[in-house]
Amino acid sequence: MADIIQLLSDHIANQIAAGEVIQRPASAVKELMENAIDAGATEIQLVIKDAGKELIQVIDNGKGMSPTDARMSFERHATSKIRNIDDLFTIRTMGFRGEALASIAAVAKVELRTRQLTSEAGTRVVIEGTEVKLQEPCAMNPGTNISLKNLFYNVPARRNFLKSANAELRHILEEFTRIALAYPAIGFRLNNNGTDQFILSGGSLKARILGLLGNHYDKKLVPVEENTELLNISGFIGKPEAATRTRGMQFFFINNRFIRNNYLNHAVVKAYEGLIEKETFPFYVLFLEIDPKRVDVNVHPTKQEVKFEDDQMMYAYLNATIKHALARYNIAPSLDFSLNTDIQQLAAVNMPETERQREQTQKGYLFNVFTSENQAHHIERKDSLKAWKSLYEIAQTPIEPQVNPQPEAPYEQTVVSQGSMYEENEQRAEIGSNMLLIHGDLLATPVKSGLMMIHIRRAQERIWYERLQREWQSQAAPSQRVLFPSSYELPPQDAILLNEALPDLARIGFDIAPFGQHTFVVQGLPPGLPPGDEKNVIDEVVDHLKHEATDVAEKRTDLLLAHMARHLSRNTKAISQHEAQEALIDELFACNQPEYTSGGKKVFVLIKTENLDAMLG
Repeated sequence: MADIIQLLSDHIANQIAAGEVIQRPASAVKELMENAIDAGATEIQLVIKDAGKELIQVIDNGKGMSPTDARMSFERHATSKIRNIDDLFTIRTMGFRGEALASIAAVAKVELRTRQLTSEAGTRVVIEGTEVKLQEPCAMNPGTNISLKNLFYNVPARRNFLKSANAELRHILEEFTRIALAYPAIGFRLNNNGTDQFILSGGSLKARILGLLGNHYDKKLVPVEENTELLNISGFIGKPEAATRTRGMQFFFINNRFIRNNYLNHAVVKAYEGLIEKETFPFYVLFLEIDPKRVDVNVHPTKQEVKFEDDQMMYAYLNATIKHALARYNIAPSLDFSLNTDIQQLAAVNMPETERQREQTQKGYLFNVFTSENQAHHIERKDSLKAWKSLYEIAQTPIEPQVNPQPEAPYEQTVVSQGSMYEENEQRAEIGSNMLLIHGDLLATPVKSGLMMIHIRRAQERIWYERLQREWQSQAAPSQRVLFPSSYELPPQDAILLNEALPDLARIGFDIAPFGQHTFVVQGLPPGLPPGDEKNVIDEVVDHLKHEATDVAEKRTDLLLAHMARHLSRNTKAISQHEAQEALIDELFACNQPEYTSGGKKVFVLIKTENLDAMLG
């Protein structure tokens, strides 16, 4: 039988590696910028055209390469970072696999210009599809200038899978942001289609955060600094008011390398427990310095996933550090059993206790309780137990259900039809006029076949959802002008998403206009939206756009209307009057689908008379 196993050619092997390392233009941006950082550059410029599909260019003032290194850098597994196996476990540089440039050269037309400081001339290398077309001397400043043109030009299938220009640009901005945050001392510049989008000079981490993510974080940052034997933690976290409903403003760096780690993220979120609303995400930019031997960064080709030697210890240190930082700035309560140096100087602490003071103390109630065995939990006096008990009983008394003022009538009164009713099993369920409001959340009403329990907020959500659908289709949604327009500054990648969603938001009553590069002004709102809730709607829309799959674009309208309906349905006070309750039921059962919300949750339940009888035995 003939042999069937054979070695792949270098060209095919490089394209396979490119599939792992270079997934989209942003991947190439990451690899080239990391190479510039490893070269010791203090100024790095990124130039992109057509979201990187046409051109990706990185210019740095690093140490450059010799003519031989310039050519060798495009070979697979050629690297200056690894000499032996031990080096693999003490990695502190960004790139070390030796696959990046080889993978890029397999799927793009590459031109490299590089010059060392001690060399009189530089080297120019042109490569297309792993084939060296040209290598010659050239004149240039010390450093490296590398250009990628027509990414995936020879892999049409991969190019067809790229998303829209805005989506790819957003991914590039995410990579640029992570690298620029990791190295605040380096100056960065981003030019997009001939326009400078960022010009960041080297400086402090706080200045870099404000320059990249927006000046609105200026008064919302809390510094973090904790050094331990296991790891050092530094950076900034956001005050509770900086928490948003969108993910993406959370940055972890292990030894200056951006990583994703849900376990560590949970440690931070847990520290904010009780300080931020559920379903919101705190802001943080945290740097963790740890012995490279305790962490494995060689887990994934993008090196964004890592493994730790002791996950639980990392979790505990991080959680305690965040709590300590929040407490230090009076954001969260803290128990500190160490005495302040000022307190230690007080006479009450330093002066010896006299015999008379000791006798008076020993006569005290607390002294007797704490020095008696098994009595420390009986701190309250016997004569005060009664008062505490009565207070506890008051606190435990359930709130009386609110009964609508109705003239007393026997239960067997005539059931009044409400006009439009929900049809079930080909019978009309007639809803009665004697309704009961329970804890402000539920509406109970007797019907012909038993008892109906309606969830008020969900009923409002279904009503609003179908009302917004009608307005969307008619393109006649009203907008209410605000007296004082509010402005919102977003991170660059989120600003791109909001720009995409502006026409859709306008169709449901939002009047939002761009104001500057990453800032938007809200001038009009849909009638009925609670004041201040517009930012939550915008945040949720941006978050869904950020994480939507390619096949979810068609459902974007439904998601947007569902978000709006959820926010407009939070007015439970509007049904305190009997007339409003009747109107709510009328509108609900006039809906096309009154039984479920747009998210699939039950709006009401029908408890039949025989079931009620069974409950009572």
